[in-house]
Amino acid sequence: MIRVVVFFLIVGALSLGAAWLADRPGDVVVTWQGWRIETSLMVLAAAVFAATAILILLWTSLRAVLRSPFAFLNLLHRRRGERAYLAISHGLIAVGAGDIAAARKFTAEVNRIAPAEPLALLLTAQTAQLDGNHDAADRAFRTMAGRADTKALGLHGLFVEAQRSEDFARASAYAEEAARTSPALGWAAKAAIEFRCTTGDWAAALALLERNKRAFGKANYRRQRAVMLTARAIAAEETDRDNARAFALEAVRLAPTLVPTAALAGRLLAEGGNLRWAARIVGKAWRANPHPDLAHVFSELRFGDTARDRLKRVEALAKKTPGHIEGALALARAALEAQEFLKARAALAPYLAAPTKRVALLMAAIERAEHNDEGRAREWVARALNAAPDPTWTADGYVSERWLPVSPVTGRLDAFAWRVPLAGTLTPPTATPPTIEPEAATVAAPPVNPPEPPPEGGRQSRSNAATAPQETKTSPAAAEPAAVGSSRHSDRPAPAKSEPGPEPVIPLVHAPDDPGPEALDEGEPRPEPPAGGWRKIFE
Repeated sequence: MIRVVVFFLIVGALSLGAAWLADRPGDVVVTWQGWRIETSLMVLAAAVFAATAILILLWTSLRAVLRSPFAFLNLLHRRRGERAYLAISHGLIAVGAGDIAAARKFTAEVNRIAPAEPLALLLTAQTAQLDGNHDAADRAFRTMAGRADTKALGLHGLFVEAQRSEDFARASAYAEEAARTSPALGWAAKAAIEFRCTTGDWAAALALLERNKRAFGKANYRRQRAVMLTARAIAAEETDRDNARAFALEAVRLAPTLVPTAALAGRLLAEGGNLRWAARIVGKAWRANPHPDLAHVFSELRFGDTARDRLKRVEALAKKTPGHIEGALALARAALEAQEFLKARAALAPYLAAPTKRVALLMAAIERAEHNDEGRAREWVARALNAAPDPTWTADGYVSERWLPVSPVTGRLDAFAWRVPLAGTLTPPTATPPTIEPEAATVAAPPVNPPEPPPEGGRQSRSNAATAPQETKTSPAAAEPAAVGSSRHSDRPAPAKSEPGPEPVIPLVHAPDDPGPEALDEGEPRPEPPAGGWRKIFE
């Protein structure tokens, strides 16, 4: 509506101007080189307008003739770009669908039409991956890594290929370069940090985490730093107790409910005489995640306490999480040490109908200590062989007797979780990144014919380190590892790796896929595209 009003205003203004000039005709005289031209102002204006129109028409025609070759070339370029765009689109769809024949066809067409396009290079690499031609994929990714607009994608692809070939040194170098080039790339920062963690270089890993903190969310950054500081405190515990205590306290400030951090900080503070501070740290972590390590540290806060003193302290701790099995187990164990057998039996009574292994073994210990009844004790040991498994530290199918900062299977940081393991446990594969403390990681034997693990309705926890030798006694049959996914036992240990399936291809939604480090968490920022983005194919 506004445009219509403006148009009418302009037309009206021109009409008024023409009428005004018509009412005031005037005369125009031009004398030049002996020529004398007399005319009115309106005629002169009409002549100038006509001459201008003729000149514009002539210039337009001349320019069209002169530019016709370039226009023809542009038309050919546009048609070529459209063909390349369709070929790339169909090729990517074929790769996503797993149609290797169609992917090869469209890749060949794209390489013939527009071989230098970024998406053409990506299609070439994906087709090579789908075809199992890793050399061609490596060449395509190297070409992308050498260009400014596709460098991040090329480094990611080279990182993936190095991971698949288990060349961890080369993969680490690519991740480091990608992290230096684009600090916002979460996968690069995470992979570089994890490679440093697998070698135990915690100071360098922490420095790299600080430089690339933008790639992590605030909560994830605090958690990762707390895990690294805890690992550094554990490494320094034997040689430098003061630094170990400082690292542990900083980790507690970042992640106060992290069980290994709270247990280590509480133990180091108790050794220094800060009993109240240690009790607060352990109590806070216990309320969030009841765990036998926390119960053990809390019961041993004061050196030289009697068994009854430790029992009173554990009773106060168990009251903070009423109804939790870890509180009952800690209370029963402390009561057994204090010869309070009635309290020990009362604590375990709610769990005797369907006892776990630790409950059954504690009952066997109570029968021996109270009545010296070896028959009843053997009965409880037999029930322990077929009882439900207890939670333990597991990561990627690997079971450890204690918490480790890095998974020995995949090298992931903060991979260990306190949960009930699967019926069949894995030994670490033969070709893995170096671990921090390989001597501390052992494989636990699976139970004989274990029942289905209970649903995750509450927090799980593990047995006290003080009774670990007693709780791990099993029959020779139970000590044999079971095959993954099978309830029958074999004379040979389960294989470390299953037969490799088809090689994964970079998915279109997140290219390229990363089979090494885990995908970013939901709260983490996604990697930003390279500077400048993709250039348009029709330019």
